[in-house]
Amino acid sequence: MEFIFATNNLNKVKEINNALQGNYTICSLKDAGILIDIPEPYNTLEDNAREKAVTIYQMTGKNCFSEDTGLEVDALNGAPGVRSARYAGDQANSTDNMEKLLHELSASTNRNARFRTVICMILEGKKLFFEGICNGTILRERRGDEGFGYDPIFIPEGSLKTFAQMDTNEKNAFSHRKKALDKMITYLNSRYAR
Repeated sequence: MEFIFATNNLNKVKEINNALQGNYTICSLKDAGILIDIPEPYNTLEDNAREKAVTIYQMTGKNCFSEDTGLEVDALNGAPGVRSARYAGDQANSTDNMEKLLHELSASTNRNARFRTVICMILEGKKLFFEGICNGTILRERRGDEGFGYDPIFIPEGSLKTFAQMDTNEKNAFSHRKKALDKMITYLNSRYAR
């Protein structure tokens, strides 16, 4: 079974392909010949994920899914949250976003945070949602060169390494995105596995 994954983020495609272990085939927007950047105008991960999936389903009529992920920091009342990718501004990169976050947390002893992913899958016209959460801690400095986004400053609960110090398999043992994806795969297997 093939799905269009409504993203242009090759890191996310790689992470999800690794988690699928060949049981399902996904193609990115670029692979599907869809050269658009879908806006994320809403204030919730659920609404943004739905917007991307519905846009692709309306364009193609094919099974698809999308996800939106946010880093929710306790001391910042859940920020950056839905604005995680654009926290330091619309043209910001990961380094800019991390620097802003570390600056805003510089006086805080509460470093608790969580990554939350919401997947919206459209399967044969039906919308389904799956959520994954990874609790952890924000460091005061960056560690590691793997991963993307806030990975160098986030240590998941139960680990001594940041996401950026882990290979893909290690990260998948904790990953919010993997947890949401596992729920999606469990649903698919319950319907289609022989």
